[in-house]
Parts: sequence; C-alpha cells; structure tokens
Amino acid sequence: MPNSNAKLHSNHRGGREASRRELVSRSLQSAQHCLENQDFGTAYAHYLLVLNLAPELKTTVKETFQFTLFKWAEELDSLARIQDLFNCYEQALELYPNDEVICNSMGEHLFRMGFRDEAAGYFHKAVKLNPDFADAKENFYRVANWLVERWHFIMLNDAKRNLTYLRAIESAVLSGSKSVLDIGTGTGILSMFAKKAGASFIYACELSKTMYELARDVVAANNMEREIKLLHLKSLDIEIPKHIPERVSLVVTETVDAGLFGEGIVESLIHAWEHLLLQPK
Repeated sequence: MPNSNAKLHSNHRGGREASRRELVSRSLQSAQHCLENQDFGTAYAHYLLVLNLAPELKTTVKETFQFTLFKWAEELDSLARIQDLFNCYEQALELYPNDEVICNSMGEHLFRMGFRDEAAGYFHKAVKLNPDFADAKENFYRVANWLVERWHFIMLNDAKRNLTYLRAIESAVLSGSKSVLDIGTGTGILSMFAKKAGASFIYACELSKTMYELARDVVAANNMEREIKLLHLKSLDIEIPKHIPERVSLVVTETVDAGLFGEGIVESLIHAWEHLLLQPK
C-alpha cells in the first residue's frame, strides 16, 4: 500500500506539472497571436500568466514582455488610464525588479505626467543598475535640471560662503557640539563640513527625493556614508528615537529658498529647538 500511495502522489504531481506546461504553452501561443493582431492588453495579460506560472522563462521572454508592456502602456496613456498604467509597471517590476529598461520607461511616463521627483528616482535606479545605460543617464540629468535649483550651483561655487560655514561649524564642534542635525542637506556639504570638523554623530534630512539620492552619492564618493546618516524626511517629521537616537547639540541649515514658504525655516528651527536640540542647562 505505501508504494501504491507514493505512486498515486507521483502521478498526481506529474499530472499537475503536465497541465502547467500545457497552460504555459497555450498562453505563449495566445500572447504571440495577440501581438500579431496588436492586441497588446491581452498579450500582456497572457505574459503575466506565463511568468507567474513559469518564472524559469523570465530570461527567454524578457525582451518580448518589455515590448508588450511598453506598447500596452502607450495605449493606456492615450486613454488616460493612468492608474492602470502604473499598475502594469508595478506588476512588471515585481517580476523584473532589477530591470533598468523598465525602470527607465516608468520614469519617462512619470516625467511626462509631471511627477518629476518620482521620475528622478526611477532614472537614478536605472543608472545604478546599468551605469552605461545612455538613455537613463540622459533622462536623469534632464530631470535633475528641473529639480536641482540653480541656487545650489551658485552656492556650491561660493568659496567665501563655504569657508564661513566651515569655520562656524568647526567653532561649534570645538566648543563641544558633537552631534549635528543638517536640515535640508541638499548635496550634503554642511554635513561633510561637520564630519571634517570632528563631529561624532551627524544626521541629515532632505525632503526632495532627487536631492536625497544626490546627497547619498556625494557622501559615498567622499567615503562618509557610515558617519553621516541621511534621512529622506521633512525635518518636522523626525522623531526620537525612531529616526535619530537622541537630541542633537547642533543644528545647521540653509533653507533660504522657496522652502521658506514650503517646509518653512521658522517652523523647522522651532521644531528642532523644541524636540531635537539639546536644551541649555
């Protein structure tokens, strides 16, 4: 009897496997037929079924799946079915989470719809996945030109200003301020000044996704990623000990652009004083 039961189970598994293969084969044929008839939505649905039933085929059907996705996304875009379009890309990225071509295409749709910060995130991911991907690099630089305010470049090239900040931070650190919070870090320059001055604990927050990613790259390029903790947060949302372990002894910031009316320098500094900064005894 045991041998008989084992044989039955084996036959059952074999039958299920045969059914799976048959369904995958038919779905691939149907997908190809739909592509020939430019029925991209149905073809996309068939490929989703195939890839979920037979993930071992991901490499084999990857290029055809991408083509189908992009064609279907164009139709959804033209029909203003924006949520359906995003749902398709989310499904595709679940199947191919490290596909730079899909990331770049998602970014292009987001950019055209005005979601520039989100688009920059996908372009940046695509470039990280493939530094030689020319389209993604061009897209990232283009969106960065929209998002990185011109005053950043002026500020970074202002040697007198930078030296004044460096000396002020050095003075504060030498006076005993060993933990620092940099509000609106931008490229991370003030945080790096704090590290250079000898601060032991440095936290930097940045609301813009693009600037946050840029700061991460700049800090890493200067080998300070372990010393500077970057937070993609509004300063008003920072909580102790959730985001930083304790109150800091020094706050640095230069939020003197439109953030004066957005995040608000006054509100940010009041919040930092009341909740994040060590109070004088």
